[in-house]
Amino acid sequence: MAKAIIGEKIGMTQLFDGDIVIPVTVIKAGPCVVTQIKKEDKDGYEAVQLGYGDVKPERVNKPMMGHYKKANCPPKRFLAEVPLDPSLYKLGAEVRADIFSEGDRADITGISKGKGFAGVVKRWGFRGGPSSHGSTFHRAPGSVGQCATPSRVFKGKKLPGRMGGNRVTVKNLEIVRVDKGRDLILVKGAVPGPRGSILIIRESKKKAKSGER
Repeated sequence: MAKAIIGEKIGMTQLFDGDIVIPVTVIKAGPCVVTQIKKEDKDGYEAVQLGYGDVKPERVNKPMMGHYKKANCPPKRFLAEVPLDPSLYKLGAEVRADIFSEGDRADITGISKGKGFAGVVKRWGFRGGPSSHGSTFHRAPGSVGQCATPSRVFKGKKLPGRMGGNRVTVKNLEIVRVDKGRDLILVKGAVPGPRGSILIIRESKKKAKSGER
């Protein structure tokens, strides 16, 4: 993997390609700073740590201030480590949206919207029972356990519980447009998380199918 950047979800809009409407997500990508470089001989693996967003120095402890001082950059609000080739990056270098181009494919990782505690109908799409009068079974999960053998509920059974708030990666999204002046990346389709959430945009490992835009 050669390209990656940290961004912030701005929202969704649409572009027009002739008579075709393309739904896109607008991402404020960077500018990021390379705050640390991990190498095989020293750390046992290769990776690059990126920092995004500024934060007041008084909100950062002394060990982290020393960490930023090595990179000769101000404190950052968010750090992410990405498995990139360290030979392509220098400590303290700036990474901006123009590392990507129109037509590139990207894997985008974020935290999905939290829905709170949800029942099986909303969480898993269960059909539910009859909705007419007299029914005592509307949105319940139904029978979940076994009889004498094995006398327990199997692990992984779909039940009510906390929904959303998980780390999700959407793969192989097309980058429709890159605004270098404003550090904006427009990606075809939806990405995880609400507006203002942090995203990690990485070069996709997949290749587009033949005939796919």
